[in-house]
Amino acid sequence: MIKNILGLDLGTNSIGWAFVKETVNNTKQSIIEKIGVRVNPLTTDEQTNFEKGKPITTNAGRTLARSSRRNLQRYKLRRDNLIKILKENKWITDETILAENGNQTTFETFRLRALAAEENLNLSDLSRVLLMINKKRGYKSSRKVNNTEDGQLIDGMAIAKKLYEENLTPGQYVHDSLKSGNKRIPDFYRSDLQNELNAIWEYQKQFYLELLTDNLKEELNGKGKIATWTTLKVPFSLESIKREKKRDELKFENYQWRNDALQQQLNLEQLTIVLQEINTQIYNSSGYLGAISDRSKELYFNQQTVGQYQYLQLKNNPHARLKAQVFYRQDYLDEFEKIWEVQAKGREDVLTNNLKEDIRDVIIFYQRKLKSHKGLISLCEFEQKEIIINGKKKNVGLRVIPKSSPLFQEFKIWQKLHNVKLKNKETKEVFTLNEQDKIMLFEELNLKGNLAADKVLALLYDKPKEWELNYKELDGNRTNQALYNAYLSILDNEKCDIRGALKLKLNKDEILINDVEIPSFEIKALMESIFEKNNIDSSVLSFNAELEGKEFEQQSSYKLWHLLYAYEEDDSLTGMDTLYRLLMHKFGFELEQAKVIGNIAFQDDYGSLSAKAIRKIFPYIKESEYSKACEYVSIEYNLPNYRYSKNYLSKEEIDKRVLKERLDVLSKNSLRNPVVEKVMNQMINVVNTLIDTENDKLEEKGKPRDFRFDEIRIELARELKKSAKEREELTKQINSAKLAHDKIVKILQTQDGIKFPTRNDIIRYKLYQELKNNGYRDLYTNQYINREDIFTKKYDIDHIIPQSRLFDNSFSNKTLVPRNINLAKGNKTAYDYILDVFGIDKLNEFKKRVEALYNEKEDGISKAKNKKLLMTGNEIGEGFIERDLRDSQYIAKKAKEILFQIAKIVVSTSGSVSDRLREDWGLVSLMKEINLEKYQNSGLTETQKTKDGRLKEVIVGWSKRSDYRHQAMNALTIAFTKCAFIQYLSNLNSRKNKDAEKHETIIEIEKKETHYKVDEKGNKKLVFNEPMPNFRKVAKQHLESVLVSHKPKNKIVTRNINKIKGSDKIQITLTPRGQMHKETVYGKIKQPVIKEEKVSAKFNEETIQKVSNPTYRALLFHRLKKNDYDPKKAFAGKNTLSKNPILLEDGSQLPEKVKLTWLEDYYTIRKEVSPDLKLDKIIDEGVKRILQQRLNLFNGDAKKAFSDLDQNPIWLNEEKGIAIKRVTILGVKNAESLHVKKDHLGKEILDNEGNFIPVDFVNTGNNHHVAIYEDEKGNLQEKIVSFYEAVARVNQNLPVVDKQYNQHLGWSFKFTMKQNEMFVFSSDDFNPLEIDLLDKTNQPLISKHLYRVQKIATKDYFFRHHLETKVDDVNELKNITWKREGISGVKNIIKVRTNHLGDIVEVGEY
Repeated sequence: MIKNILGLDLGTNSIGWAFVKETVNNTKQSIIEKIGVRVNPLTTDEQTNFEKGKPITTNAGRTLARSSRRNLQRYKLRRDNLIKILKENKWITDETILAENGNQTTFETFRLRALAAEENLNLSDLSRVLLMINKKRGYKSSRKVNNTEDGQLIDGMAIAKKLYEENLTPGQYVHDSLKSGNKRIPDFYRSDLQNELNAIWEYQKQFYLELLTDNLKEELNGKGKIATWTTLKVPFSLESIKREKKRDELKFENYQWRNDALQQQLNLEQLTIVLQEINTQIYNSSGYLGAISDRSKELYFNQQTVGQYQYLQLKNNPHARLKAQVFYRQDYLDEFEKIWEVQAKGREDVLTNNLKEDIRDVIIFYQRKLKSHKGLISLCEFEQKEIIINGKKKNVGLRVIPKSSPLFQEFKIWQKLHNVKLKNKETKEVFTLNEQDKIMLFEELNLKGNLAADKVLALLYDKPKEWELNYKELDGNRTNQALYNAYLSILDNEKCDIRGALKLKLNKDEILINDVEIPSFEIKALMESIFEKNNIDSSVLSFNAELEGKEFEQQSSYKLWHLLYAYEEDDSLTGMDTLYRLLMHKFGFELEQAKVIGNIAFQDDYGSLSAKAIRKIFPYIKESEYSKACEYVSIEYNLPNYRYSKNYLSKEEIDKRVLKERLDVLSKNSLRNPVVEKVMNQMINVVNTLIDTENDKLEEKGKPRDFRFDEIRIELARELKKSAKEREELTKQINSAKLAHDKIVKILQTQDGIKFPTRNDIIRYKLYQELKNNGYRDLYTNQYINREDIFTKKYDIDHIIPQSRLFDNSFSNKTLVPRNINLAKGNKTAYDYILDVFGIDKLNEFKKRVEALYNEKEDGISKAKNKKLLMTGNEIGEGFIERDLRDSQYIAKKAKEILFQIAKIVVSTSGSVSDRLREDWGLVSLMKEINLEKYQNSGLTETQKTKDGRLKEVIVGWSKRSDYRHQAMNALTIAFTKCAFIQYLSNLNSRKNKDAEKHETIIEIEKKETHYKVDEKGNKKLVFNEPMPNFRKVAKQHLESVLVSHKPKNKIVTRNINKIKGSDKIQITLTPRGQMHKETVYGKIKQPVIKEEKVSAKFNEETIQKVSNPTYRALLFHRLKKNDYDPKKAFAGKNTLSKNPILLEDGSQLPEKVKLTWLEDYYTIRKEVSPDLKLDKIIDEGVKRILQQRLNLFNGDAKKAFSDLDQNPIWLNEEKGIAIKRVTILGVKNAESLHVKKDHLGKEILDNEGNFIPVDFVNTGNNHHVAIYEDEKGNLQEKIVSFYEAVARVNQNLPVVDKQYNQHLGWSFKFTMKQNEMFVFSSDDFNPLEIDLLDKTNQPLISKHLYRVQKIATKDYFFRHHLETKVDDVNELKNITWKREGISGVKNIIKVRTNHLGDIVEVGEY
């Protein structure tokens, strides 16, 4: 029997695949049908952002820019609508000028706006004011602004009024409040806090005149608590301040000192604490939002409108910067109301209430609701189904639950508790939690949130240090944790001793529920009692996940969560007034308490199941692990889809399952991460093409198209198996490891004389350094290791847990030991070996050495290594690899879910298993072998001598990853990776343990699938049987036939069909698939170009016009005219100036070389003077000279010359105070204009010939394609088409490739070249015209001459060999791994098209 097996190696930007036919029970010989690679190119940003865990698309920057353009467009629409309504009401006409016009009118509209709040304006002036208000409408708060990095919105006008009326500082106000027993400290405006600091500074200055300088005060500006202390430490000669008081006493004393600071001298320690306190409060209320609050307060106290406030600044300083001054939306609304009220007096018939509502609510202050993103939330795995709408398949169902839901939080805790394992360190016994412990831990986790392992063990045992937990931390109810933290904050500020009641020992300002040590049931009972006394609904503290129907949603706790989760904002200053009102009305909180509750920020993420699914599973999850709970639901409700995973079915269910014929391509934006969506779709396309190809073969034989893969085996790149956070951490580790690796290589080369350090050498060095804190003594015998011996045969790298018992080749399973000890240790663990050979005393010494190294913060051993060093043979776990294959991450699950639709069995394999099989089957050096010849011929190999004296030839700077085929080789290995191999390697320890459950199975696999092999050193090794005879040779033949399939960049626009809400109207839009032009906007100038040119056949009429000397110009033009304006006749052949000179009036000859001068368009940009400024690009010669002098002054150090220009300016005119800060430099030579020139009234300005004047030039960026033509003389010509132009052609319904270009001149279209399109080149020994390029048997020959287009420029084309992953232009490899050709070099190339498998399916232009 033969099985159709597909092996897939999924990477982030390429997919290796292998289709094999595997024999079952060795009845026939296995066959390799075909292998290949599909490349899905990601941009550098896409690749980097994905690896760093950032879910950013290629077009994220464009999306942000588009958002800005939309905001601008919405403003313009509001402006147009406002002008329209003003015209309809005859306030203005088409002739009305709505902008400043004339001398001394720069701030006229500001003046009118300020005046409009006091006296009547004529209607045209009032129109200008309304149009100005329409430009900026103010900041409209969003929910939870206190949790942003922009600072904090302050809503404390009532307190600010009290401070103003009673002439109090914030410190004095709080001091009086604390004395009266009120513990709450309100938020203060930044300006009030700054005024207090200024007042204290000035008062204390009379006592410390030399210390409290203006410079020190300036230095303290913007500092937090610690930075303030650091700044004052030296000038005040401070030591650490010790204050032995309780938290409330410290707080009162701080405010007592703040109160006294304005009445008497403080000592320097007291003054430091006062300044720290005030500066910290200023720091917290600063930033963007704090400044808005302060401005709003200023308007209130000064009784000003926004317009009056701004105009007053302009009157005092015409250069005042108003752009960054943001106000509340409500401040603008108040101004509008004030202006309308004043202007309507006596004109009620003109300024009607209806007109006011139209202008205010429908136009200027109209705010659209935010677009719902509900469609982006995933569907529940269990509560969804597939339906057909308009012939298209669509999944519908319930959306997954927010993770902050109390239902999800409790469900998650129970799920985790069933997986908890406890291990006794002494006896090594492992236990699970009993029901009583689970309930107790649930109560703690459900109220206090996450609990660290040590806290969990302290709850379970009297001697927690004797036990280990299999989690560093148990996840708790984060929603309750956030709520209880808020409750404690509220009660801590009330007149009750909540700290005493909770028996808190900590002396912190803020109480966190996690710090409370009394049991959770006591905390809850105490809170319920206090809530009832304060008339707060105490039922918000209780939640029952098992209530049925509407009762579930009517719970106060659920309603409170939902209110906080779903609330957005209202139209109040902070956007929270409605929320506060609801919290007070529904739950009994007071206003100040509601403000604390309202600022709670919940976890912003979603689970994988819907609320309905969780409510079904919940009754069972309390007693059973997740998989069993799902099975109970499946049985009780007759819902077969409720099971732990769709991929885990019984054999009967697998056999009955109906499979799809092909996979459906994922629709755009159907997955959360665009990179993953690209990878999945390329996988789908590869699999579908394989299925179609095999079905075509069946059809040719007259058989039905019913091809199926019996099994798909898949391995994912490590980046794809990890979450975004894990990918981010992995990238950091890789970067850190690379730096360490490079550092070690240099040390080994310089200090140890190892010219070419191997991976083994680097590991030996790292293991040696790991012993540093043990005095460089090995861990087993405690003998000193000489540095010079670590690279000799005296020492071995020992696997702490032998590989024969655990398939673990990681660094944490290795240590450096004497060779005789390694040989003697044999099959034992380090722990067992030392106990058996050296006895209990030496074992205890060994354990102390290991623990000492583990406890070292620097240069110690990892937790994993510590655990392995102290592990007995009986503790070696089974299923090591199987655990690694539990695909918990979204990407891995999605890949298997998709493939499960067309194959009955989909299994994952691990990179470690593939590595072992490649080594056993002799594939490790295969990639080097098939690449060696071309590098030898290029002189890029060298012979290196190994430590044992052998010579080996290596390719300089090469790795197997330089060749895309390494992924096909991986896929081939994966395709032949049987489940038995994984089971065997995962349970190696069962081989020697006859009592082990899987002992007989493992021995049976060993007999059937492995054999002993003697390597070149004479060592006997157990290896897996090859899948077929001569496997390595056959694999090599297939690898040499691989044509790598590259996804070409063909698409220009995406056709989007948008349906307008509330209407049947359909809008079709074409969205560009890339950046239309670069972001930089340029100006335009004409620059003189001077060039000396030899008179030749190129001197046509146009060239002669550029000759700078008028006499030369006239004589050359005369010669051209005499020869019928044919430059070849006039200046070539017998008429060259050397043979037939042109004589001047004085008898001398016109020189053969003449100077040409003409003006060229250059596009310029203003740039800041900075160290990276290129002086040669500066247009103004005088400015360039000044900057060059400055650079010379600093000996050419641009960083010193052009930094700190505020402190050390570069003067253009020092007397007038004019400094050079920005300069105009040359940008690009080719650009397209975006706009035409307009005057300040918005009217187009025409040039002398009546044409529009283009302005705002942009670089159109990447070229989309180059079209190659043959002219009437048989010469090749080109036409470069930018992406900008390609999009324009699509929008105009023109073909992207202009095949008729210059047809009237006799040109004929040949072909186009786009990025990643494939071309076959000829060579001395290869002519593609002499072979059939569609014949697959010719692929090994074609492969050497197949190149893809890498990049294109004017008559300059770069090609990269289809196998190459790198894009380095190594000179020695030119015309081997890369080519650079001009237009003549592409004359005889042949364009081919490959499918997803790499097969050539078309020859010539397509």
